[in-house]
This record gives sequence, structure tokens and C-alpha cells, in this order.
Amino acid sequence: MKKILLALLLAAGAARAQVSVVDDTGARVTLARPAQRVISMAPNLTELLFAAGGGGRIVGAMNYSDYPPEAKSIPSVGSNSQIDLERVLALKPDLIIVWESGNTARQIEQLARLGIPVFHSEPKKLEQVATSIERFGALLGTGDKAQAAARDYRAKIALLARRYGRAAPVRVFYQVWDRPLYTLNDQQIVSDAIRTCGGHNVFGKLPVIAPEVSVEAVLAQDPEAIIAGDEHAPGDRGVGMWKPYGALTAVRRGNLFTLDGELLTRPGPRTADGAARLCEVLDQARRRRP
Repeated sequence: MKKILLALLLAAGAARAQVSVVDDTGARVTLARPAQRVISMAPNLTELLFAAGGGGRIVGAMNYSDYPPEAKSIPSVGSNSQIDLERVLALKPDLIIVWESGNTARQIEQLARLGIPVFHSEPKKLEQVATSIERFGALLGTGDKAQAAARDYRAKIALLARRYGRAAPVRVFYQVWDRPLYTLNDQQIVSDAIRTCGGHNVFGKLPVIAPEVSVEAVLAQDPEAIIAGDEHAPGDRGVGMWKPYGALTAVRRGNLFTLDGELLTRPGPRTADGAARLCEVLDQARRRRP
């Protein structure tokens, strides 16, 4: 009986203990106790919170928070164009987590004025996904589960790095959208996945994270593989837009690939699966060399 009582007292103490974690802007976020009511301001943050063992504590989420399936039942607090601030306040969160690539500066400023702790999450590299899971575990007081999920994720990435990291480089154009034509630079997690798979992002050095490029610029770079996500507006052609350009190396060798865009561009636990598929198609491109 004494052991049971001691365990309950320790658990109660842990629940009340102050937590302090540095976010991806370098700011320290301190909570009087582990977060119990969290609002997730992006779909990838929702996935990270579930991986960290905190899915049951998410009281509100941004639209398109659809994974894992349980996330679909979480009340919505808005979209990347508008937040329902009254709804946010009504949910009485003790922590709000934002993703700067998915939330506007105006939205983040609005949330900061509410007087609720705001944690900024911005994983730009594959390793930072694992770090984010661990940080969320610290904020929630679910460290054991978070550390286990981070270890599993790191093991998957390490396996890819060992298998493909020294493979012959493949010049890659990653197509986000085709009307207008957008890509991603080396500051986005997709480029880190490309590097892990032994690839080279032909527009990685551009200064803007999601730069608009021209068809002529892509033709000048002559990538060996062109990869696009599978999300398109009606009428968009995806990688099929390049088929008329028969002199392009990627077209000539049949290296036009479509992947699940959410797995790659949502920095979360499933990014390891997206990176694995990316590595597979880049290896196909290598095998098609003359």
C-alpha cells in the first residue's frame, strides 16, 4: 500500500513540475506544469504531438489535421488564412504550438497577444523531426513515449543514410506546383531528404525557401530526375508537363516521379517513410543511366 501511495505522489509531483524547453527560434518556453490542453496550428504538429504521446491532449487543431485518423475528430480552430481566436480562447489551452512555414506572421502575432505560451516549431532537417518529438514530450511530460518514437524515427533515417549516402549523386528538380512553377531550396526538409538519398537539389542554393522558377531555368539545369507531390489543383499537369521536352535528361530516361507530398513536405514522423520512397526512386534513376 505504501508503494502504491508513493507512486501516486510521485506521479502527482511530476504532473505539477515546471517544464522549460527552448523552441526553434531559440526562445525558452516555460510552463508551470506539463501541458494538458494543447492547440496545434499545423497538420505536421498534430502528427508530432501524437508521436510524442500527446494526442489526447490536443483540444484544437488547424484544418487538414487528418493523421493519425483520430486527429480528424479534433475541433478545428481555423486555416492558414484565418484563425478563430474566440474558439481558441474558448478551448482554454495552456500551450499553443505554431509552425512558421504554415502560419503567417500576423497569425502568430495574434496568438502571442492572447497571453498563452506559444512554442515555435520549424524542423528543416530530418534529424530535427526527432528533436521536435523529444521537445514535445518534455512539454507534455510524456518523455518516455516521445524518446521511444524519436529512437524509432532516427533508426529509419540512419538506415537510409547508410544505404544511399555514398551513392552516385542524382541531380533532382523537386516540383511543388506547376502553375506557377514552384520548387524548394536547401532550407526545407525535402532537400535534406534528397541529400540523405544521395541526391542534389538543382535549385537548393536559391535564397527563397519556396522560389518560383521558370521552365527555361529547369531546362538549363537539365535535372536527371524530376519529382513532384501528388497534390494538384484541377487541371494541373504535375510532372506530365515535362513530357514534351524530350531532350531533358529526366524525360529521356523516364525519370518523372510522383510521390506522396504529405510524407515529404509535412515535417513529422512519417517523413521517414517519404524519404525511404524518395531514396527508392532516385536509385531507379541511377540504374537507368547509360
